[in-house]
Amino acid sequence: MTLSLETASIDKEPTGETDTRRPARPRPVLWISAATIVALVGLWGLVSFYALVPPLFLPSPLSVLRALSGLATTGFVDATLAQHVAASLSRIFGALAAALILGVPAGLAIGTSRWGKGILDPIVEFLRPLPPLAYLPLVIIWLGIGEASKIAVIALAMLPPIILSTASGVKSASADHINAARAFGASRWQLLLHVTLPGALPSILTGTRIALGAGWSTLVAAELVAATRGLGFMIQSAAQFLVTDIVIAGIVVIALVAFLFEVIARWIERRLVPWSNRR
Repeated sequence: MTLSLETASIDKEPTGETDTRRPARPRPVLWISAATIVALVGLWGLVSFYALVPPLFLPSPLSVLRALSGLATTGFVDATLAQHVAASLSRIFGALAAALILGVPAGLAIGTSRWGKGILDPIVEFLRPLPPLAYLPLVIIWLGIGEASKIAVIALAMLPPIILSTASGVKSASADHINAARAFGASRWQLLLHVTLPGALPSILTGTRIALGAGWSTLVAAELVAATRGLGFMIQSAAQFLVTDIVIAGIVVIALVAFLFEVIARWIERRLVPWSNRR
C-alpha cells in the first residue's frame, strides 16, 4: 500500500519538461473544397474510363475539355462561346438593372409605409412562389418573342428577393441612428436617404446576390423561346442533337460564371459596406 502511494506521488511530480507540441491547425475550408472537387472529377474520370456509363450519357472529362476548346475557337450553332456568354450576360444585367430600379423603391415603400406594405406585399407574395415557366407564356403573349420578353421573365424572377431584402433591411435599421437624425431636425426624405437607405444597403446587396442566382437559373428557360444565342440556347440545341459533351460544357460554364458573380458580389459588399461583417 505504501509503495503504491509513493509511486503515485512520484508520477505526479513535475519532470521539468514542458510539452512544446502545438495543437494541429484545422485544414482550411478552401483546401477541403478543392479536395472534394478533385475527388469528384477523379471519380467521373474513372467511371468514364471503365465505361460504367455509356459515353453518350456521360462523356469523359477530357471530352468535355475538348468541347470547351472547340466552343472557344470554332463555336456551336453559329456562335462562339464568348458570343453565347455575352448574349446571356446582356440579358442578365438588363434584367438586374430593371429589378433594382423597381425592387429597391418597392422594398423601401414596404418597409416604411403601411400603405406601401398593404399594396405591394400581396403582389410580392403572389410572384415569389411562382416558377418562371408558369408566367413565361403570358409574358410572350404580352411582349412577343424578342429580347424584351426574355429580360422581363428574368427580371420577374429577380424582383422578389430584392424587394424582400430591401424591406428587411429597412426594418432592421438602427433606432439610435434614426432618433439621432430626428433630434437634429432631419426631414423624412433626409432620414430615408441618409439613414435608412445606407442602413439597408447590406441587405440590398445580399438580396442582389440572391437575385443573381435566381436570374441565372431562369436564364435557360428564358432562352428557350426564339433565341439565336446564349448559354441556355446552346445547351438546348446540343441536347436536341444528343451532343452531351457540349451540354456538360455549357453547364460547367454556367456554374463558373455564377461562381464569378458571387465572388464579385462579395468583393463589392466588402468595399461598400465593410461595417456589415462587424455587427
